[in-house]
Amino acid sequence: MTSTLGANDAVLIDALKSGDERAFGELVDRWSSVMLRVALAHARSHAIAEEVVQEAWLTVLRSLDRFERRSTLRTWVLGIVVNIARARFRAERRLVPLQPEDDGPTVEPSRFLPADHPRWPHHWAIEPVPWRTPEEDLLAGETRKIIDQAIAELPPAQREVLVLRDLEGMAADEACNILGVTSTHQRVLLHRARARVRNALERYLTGKGAA
Repeated sequence: MTSTLGANDAVLIDALKSGDERAFGELVDRWSSVMLRVALAHARSHAIAEEVVQEAWLTVLRSLDRFERRSTLRTWVLGIVVNIARARFRAERRLVPLQPEDDGPTVEPSRFLPADHPRWPHHWAIEPVPWRTPEEDLLAGETRKIIDQAIAELPPAQREVLVLRDLEGMAADEACNILGVTSTHQRVLLHRARARVRNALERYLTGKGAA
């Protein structure tokens, strides 16, 4: 298979193999935040996510000689984080019963017209409510807390896709490589994740989520 490793990655790998502490420190500073966010998709606490990241860095250093350079270094490193985080999650799940992931509709069926509607089958009966706040307000204050909470409550598989695609801005093919999922599965997970977050935000903005 043709290598997709960039020149900068090749130089960095050589530096890491030679024990260049400065190169390793720069890499930790650059990638630890995204690694932590990916780990949090499965970890039940921030402390556990930090442990996952630390274990991932140790694995990276131990495994450099086995890196086949068929992907970018970042893709490989984040793939290690995903594997470790999933393994921790499976181990914890044996001890703490969890609710199964909900595969139901992402939008309430009652919001659509019936299949036998004479003019608009399956179209919106109740359209999404326009957000009353400007775009910049969506990133501030209570609204941001609602978004963060909605992301935190996503099933792990949906959360890790949303983190990579929407929070980290990764391309679909890189996200698929990191997570080991097909393009179709990735699109489904991302659609469901975005719909859940939007639904939570809509409930907040319309006051339906208020106590």
